[in-house]
Amino acid sequence: MTAWRRMSFWVVAAVSAIYASTAVPAFAQQNAAGYPSKPIRLINPFPPGGGSDAVAHLISKGLFDRWGQSMVVDNRGGAGGSIGTDLAARSVPDGYTLVMATASTLVINPLLNKVPFDPVKDFDAVIHTATVPLVLMVNPKVPAKSLSELIALAKAQPGKLNFSSSGEGTISHLAGELFKILTGVNIVHVPYRGGGPARTALLGGHVQMNFGNLLSASADLKSERLRAIGVSTKKRVSSLPDVPTLAEAGLPGYEVEQWNGILIPHGAPKEIVAKLNAEINKIIESPEIRKILINSGAEPEGGSSDLFATFLKADISKWAKIIKDAKLKVNE
Repeated sequence: MTAWRRMSFWVVAAVSAIYASTAVPAFAQQNAAGYPSKPIRLINPFPPGGGSDAVAHLISKGLFDRWGQSMVVDNRGGAGGSIGTDLAARSVPDGYTLVMATASTLVINPLLNKVPFDPVKDFDAVIHTATVPLVLMVNPKVPAKSLSELIALAKAQPGKLNFSSSGEGTISHLAGELFKILTGVNIVHVPYRGGGPARTALLGGHVQMNFGNLLSASADLKSERLRAIGVSTKKRVSSLPDVPTLAEAGLPGYEVEQWNGILIPHGAPKEIVAKLNAEINKIIESPEIRKILINSGAEPEGGSSDLFATFLKADISKWAKIIKDAKLKVNE
């Protein structure tokens, strides 16, 4: 650097111009042949216990089994997923930092709140891992056992029923807001730092309702520690065949799905992105993983990176219109 400072301004400018046009960062010169040569960090922007955390650990174990190299799931919850997602956005795009993306973190939160990252420009798509229904759940102490009974209870006690979410601007929050709009009930939103804490609050009776990720709530529903009122998808799910969709239970047009996938900081070597996509596709397609996901209520996805990138842009457009039509407040 000292020698460069001794050069004249014009020599520096000329050399800099040549360097800028030809230089390639060291990580961009890598190919996939020796990758990975060290542990990979998979940032999950929510605390342990949520649906994205479950998928992250399935992928982590699968890659270790295939490559013999560890993938560390790094839970960085807070701000509706923005803290962990921003950490990933600012990481070196060398293939050794990935992030679990969800509809909440990459679509809903950026549309409702000012976030420090651009969901499209700051990331490259790796793979769409799964789609997960949300389920409207209540604490067993809540006397309502059906959607109509729950709506009647909420209308009889305006402002008395609380619903938890995984944070401001997350899909579980927006699912509750859409419920309020379609039913006209006055229920109070209580945000937490992730799906796990939001469900814990419901289990403890601190809140009465939750629009939760079925993948993480499945065990509590099957053990009857929580009661399912309805699922958010168009069709019933195989893991809860007796639970109606909210649409068929009396809310026509109600449809909300959580999805998750894996992104990488923008500019990562394409060869590494392709290798990750190919290997994770094999994991998702394996009978063992498919069975785990389906039995938990999730729909395995997979597919190409380009397909996931196209899906992301379409989902942003979809939710932008819903937020505008619902006249939800956007926090600047």
